[in-house]
Parts: sequence; structure tokens; C-alpha cells
Amino acid sequence: MSLSASGLAYGYPERRIGEDVTLDLKAGEVLALLGPNGGGKTTLLKTLLGLLPPQAGMLSLDGRPLGSLSIGERARALGYVPQAHAGTFAFSVFAVVLMGRTAHGGLFAAPSRHDREVAQAMLERLGIAALGQRPYTQISGGERQLVLIARALAQEPRYVILDEPTASLDFGNQGKVMAQIRRLAAEGLGVLFTTHDLNQALAHADRVMLLREGRALASGPAAELLTPERLGELYGAPIETVRDAQGRVAFLPGA
Repeated sequence: MSLSASGLAYGYPERRIGEDVTLDLKAGEVLALLGPNGGGKTTLLKTLLGLLPPQAGMLSLDGRPLGSLSIGERARALGYVPQAHAGTFAFSVFAVVLMGRTAHGGLFAAPSRHDREVAQAMLERLGIAALGQRPYTQISGGERQLVLIARALAQEPRYVILDEPTASLDFGNQGKVMAQIRRLAAEGLGVLFTTHDLNQALAHADRVMLLREGRALASGPAAELLTPERLGELYGAPIETVRDAQGRVAFLPGA
């Protein structure tokens, strides 16, 4: 069971962003995608989700070519949390999360009692049940991000892809989201997330991929791959490490 890419080239009709990317996200693991801004991370995620067609290479989901799956099959398998979403219509928070259930019942089908129970459970899981009747357009950016995560989980997918899931969250909610990521993996889901926080990747990812200018520089276990030398190559800037009394390592920008 995996979401896999082999020799993948990706981008837009008028411009190729990346090429020769090989990736294998297995059920029950967390993979962090790291790299500088403009390196092709978000475009790669959209290709893995089937939102953009691959320009070359192979892309498969649980052994089946991704392009052979219907939109509904992809939606039931792949949950997506984008970087940011301001919202246009004043749907309630509960209604936004309930939209995640359309993967199971169809866009125009009336939600069932089970659908509502799942949506409520996801709000409670993320600790935002009190926001349920608030307009989505009138909550903070950090709260909106938690709502989008709850909506993705309401799909009950096998894989969850998150694009900088903690970028707009305060420190406490960052910890809550990263704990949920590990919980999802423990429940057997494959989780792929992008981040600029190297310490999050080190603490919570099983494996990392280093992506620069659309090419994978390296991929492997987080504890082995995240070194000042490799990260300096990735970001084109010095990276320093600090170690506490328990031997835990943290990364800092170098001088």
C-alpha cells in the first residue's frame, strides 16, 4: 500500500517545474518534503494528488495508475490540506468540515447522519468543536487551518497530504497538529507534509525528501539525512545545530 512516483516530471503546460523525482509514501509512515521557496514542492503535491497531470514518469496509488482512478476514488483515498484558504462564503465551520464527506456521497447528495457524526468527531479531534456554528470567514487564519485539516480527515482517506500545515498556527496549535500527524501514521495512514521547520521534520517525520529546483537531492531516514552539510546544500546557507543535555538536536540558521 503506497502512493508512488517514479521518474516523475511535473509542472504546467507552459513550463516544467521538476523532473526525475522518485517517491514512495507507505501506509503508516510520515514523509516530510523540505526545500527552499520556489523549489517545486506545492506543484509536486498537486501532481501527486492528480490535480495536475504528470509530464513524464509513473504515478500510482496502491498499485494502480493514478490517472486510471476516478475523481471520487482519488478523493476517498487522498486528503489534502492546502497552505492557505481565505474563504468567500460564510458557511459555518461545521458545514466546511462536512464538505469533506462529499467524497463518499457525491456533491449534491444530502449528508447522512453518519456524515454529520464523522464531521463532528473531526472537529472534536482537532479541539475546535466550539467553533462549529461560527462563520468560516470570521475565524482566525490559524483556526481556518485547523478546520481544513478537520475537513481532510472527514474524507477518511488512506493518505493525507499537507502543504505547510503549521505555517499560520501559534506555537501551541503547531504542537497539536504535529501530534495529529503522528497519530494518523499510528492509525495506518500515509502522511506527506511540507515544512520550513527543520526541527518539525526531525522530530516527527520517519523519512525526508530534500527538493531543490524541482529535483530531489536526497531521500532517506530523517535522523540520517538531516545534517548541517546536507541542509546547507539544500538551502544555500549555513545551518548550525545545538544539542541539549539529553542529546536532542535542534537546527538554527547559521551566521
